Amino acid sequence: MQLTAEAPTRTRSVGRRDTDGMAVASFVLGLVGLLVMNVFLGPVAIVLAGLALWRGTTRRGRALLGLGLGVADLVVLGALIAADGTFSWSITG
Repeated sequence: MQLTAEAPTRTRSVGRRDTDGMAVASFVLGLVGLLVMNVFLGPVAIVLAGLALWRGTTRRGRALLGLGLGVADLVVLGALIAADGTFSWSITG
């Protein structure tokens, strides 16, 4: 009788959770980027959404929303630059 010590193998879905987290983060960053720091948060949201979609996230809708909001951040930034010629804006006028 031979006893072998085998380590129990568990399948972890860490990669899947990471991509789901990226999808949610891209959505949140894209949404926040509409209000503040859209020059930074827009591109980050686009990259995170692209990575989440490329890795096959289960939260595909959130990743697509993050991608759309990241693009909207850059469109808002472009409109603000065209309106007053600066990267900054304020609600006081």
